[in-house]
Amino acid sequence: MNEFIKYFGIVLILIGVGILGYYGTYHLTTNTPLVIAMLLLLGGLVTYIVLNRIFT
Repeated sequence: MNEFIKYFGIVLILIGVGILGYYGTYHLTTNTPLVIAMLLLLGGLVTYIVLNRIFT
């Protein structure tokens, strides 16, 4: 279980990348997916750094 928690930030980053891919593929007219993807990418990065300091 600790291994999943340790890499939870990477999962958030991959979800953000998936949203960016969806936005780029379907040419949406709103910026909402971009904001959500940005928050997931930054949140995933911070989560990854913090959790690796805790569990390492």
